[in-house]
Amino acid sequence: MNSTYSALPRASFFNRNKRRLHKYGIIIAFFILCLAVTVIGEVQVTNGAWSSNYFLSQDNILIVFRQISINGILAIGMTFVIITAGVDLSVGSVLALAGIVAARFATTNSNMAIGDTANAILIPTLVALGIGLVCGVINGTILARYRLQPFIVTMGMLSAARGLSLLTTDGNPVSQLNDDFRWLGNGYILGIPVPVVLFAVLLVLAWIVLNKTTFGRYVYAVGGNQKSARTSGINVLKIKVLVYTLCGAMAGIAGLILTARTGSAQTSAGTAYELDAIAAVVIGGTSMVGGIGTLVGTLFGVLIIGVMNNGLDLLGVQSYYQQIIKGALIVIAVMLDPSRKQQRD
Repeated sequence: MNSTYSALPRASFFNRNKRRLHKYGIIIAFFILCLAVTVIGEVQVTNGAWSSNYFLSQDNILIVFRQISINGILAIGMTFVIITAGVDLSVGSVLALAGIVAARFATTNSNMAIGDTANAILIPTLVALGIGLVCGVINGTILARYRLQPFIVTMGMLSAARGLSLLTTDGNPVSQLNDDFRWLGNGYILGIPVPVVLFAVLLVLAWIVLNKTTFGRYVYAVGGNQKSARTSGINVLKIKVLVYTLCGAMAGIAGLILTARTGSAQTSAGTAYELDAIAAVVIGGTSMVGGIGTLVGTLFGVLIIGVMNNGLDLLGVQSYYQQIIKGALIVIAVMLDPSRKQQRD
């Protein structure tokens, strides 16, 4: 009898720690990854001597944050979409289309230029944002109004946007970009890379929208149970359109930054970027069945992918292994999804 009662506190303690581990597991995993890369770098022997670790240097940290900024911006929009139990496979192609068209308003190449390059920041920014918004509205309207699967609709947009990117320039890249425009990808604000600043600002604004507004509560409600949300008076169609519009806008901004950073707009830009965005969101704890997810988790998902890629590069590991590890992380994250068990039950 006494042994039975004594077992109860231990079970309760385990359950409390299990919930805490699930809540903070992504943060713990990130710091473990950083520690592992640091330790391996320190003990790696080069020419018979201990190698100096470049991973934790200020320069490399800024490189990591600059590298993750584009995927981070895409992942912000993808988080909203996946919380509503959707997915957007078109963000990589929309990114390319927005970058190509925006670059034509910022190039000094007379054969490719559209308009006056004197407005090499404002006009391209508005163009890229506008293209992203339009593509997002089309995705959201079609899948919500006709109740089609997001996978099918956004896959169609993936193909259409990629085709428009090729058609816009006959498959040719747009180069010779204005220096003012390139500042968006390579400039600094108070010593911090501009892409990192933009990512941080967008992340904070998105967090406020998702956690402090009625729209954010409706996003979770639609993802949790569409029928109940509709019964409660929530305009499910409107919420879905707005969510995909937001995701398209993020893709447009990401395309703008990527083009400015690389110095040219390539028709092949953004290939498979949607997979990295989905991976970051899922690794960050957002449930693919909807209703569960946080932008803080997405941030750490993006950081894990960025640190993993950077660390493996510094350690001389081939990029092929990065894809394998990334795929394994996605599968493990989905397997650990608590809502998966609830859905199965």
